[in-house]
Amino acid sequence: MPFLGQDWRSPGWRWVKTEDGWKRCEPFSPALEDGSNQLNDISHTVILTGDDEDEEIYSTEDCEFAAKKRKKDHFRNNTDSQCFYREKWIYVHKESTRERHGYCTLGEAFNRLDFSSAIQDIRRFNYVVKLLQLIAKSQLTSLSGAAQKNYFNILDKIVRKVMEDQYNPRLIKDLLQDLSSTLCILIRGVGKSVLVGNINIWICRLETILLWQQQLKNLQMNKQVNNGLTLSDLPLHMLNNILYRFSDGWDIITLGQVTPTLYMLSEDRQLWKKLCQYHFAEKQFCRHLIPSEKGHIDWKLMYFALQKYYPIKEQYGDTLHFCRHCSILFWKDTGHPCTASDPNTCLTPVSPQHFIDLFKF
Repeated sequence: MPFLGQDWRSPGWRWVKTEDGWKRCEPFSPALEDGSNQLNDISHTVILTGDDEDEEIYSTEDCEFAAKKRKKDHFRNNTDSQCFYREKWIYVHKESTRERHGYCTLGEAFNRLDFSSAIQDIRRFNYVVKLLQLIAKSQLTSLSGAAQKNYFNILDKIVRKVMEDQYNPRLIKDLLQDLSSTLCILIRGVGKSVLVGNINIWICRLETILLWQQQLKNLQMNKQVNNGLTLSDLPLHMLNNILYRFSDGWDIITLGQVTPTLYMLSEDRQLWKKLCQYHFAEKQFCRHLIPSEKGHIDWKLMYFALQKYYPIKEQYGDTLHFCRHCSILFWKDTGHPCTASDPNTCLTPVSPQHFIDLFKF
């Protein structure tokens, strides 16, 4: 009968070549703690406490426990890389079955769906930021400790990307403002709310958020030197066509601050009327008519007034998708092991709010 336990022959000592010759491996020696972290593989070893006569030999069980703990700490310290998840999709189940016990949580989905790589894709950047903002408003305490750590690691990467590329800083400022407000409430109400981790950790996180806010406030846009064709050189009808492609009123206002010509085009009543008709139903803006001094409807003020009462339509270059046949949540380009005859007919785009709703029980 084959022996299925530990190798009875023992793996032997581990030796390291030094200037003074070969020495037995000391697992807690700082000289051996390099980037490769080879000590995770050690399960049987001897720990030297001084001279050879005073060496202390640990039992096999203690060594195995230490090795497992080092490996566990290694994964904990690298939560932001998410390299230990091969699949970039997750099965969403809300109740126990014979095949699966328990249920899927928001924290599990947040760890598994590789948001760290998603923020590097310009099509998904706004989607991930909006999702983080929704979590900051209401779902932060529902995340596990590992998911919360992953959340702040991703947020750190987002801030770095904005500082380097100057891409959409307004969106990140809104996210940090909501997050800091939530943390202030949670920290003041310790004992009434559930906060995973020590209170000092959350205070440090709040200080980091305030530092990020200050950095974004002092952010200076780099002036690009380009001798070729610029936005101002385009004809008026093309500039007007560009403005009509925007779905966010703040983006229109920001673009109107570039040149006097763009400001004139951004104040067009017809532009703001189309924007109101796109985002809101006729019954909605009929209840909040705002006439101007000349008696006309001020569609620009109407847009921002309606935005306070009703949600606007959201547009994203790429979103998560949910397979109704397999109950799997995934990024479309990574795919998932679908068993449907025609997988494309089973896919549903998932908005950030829909993502949150999937894990409400």
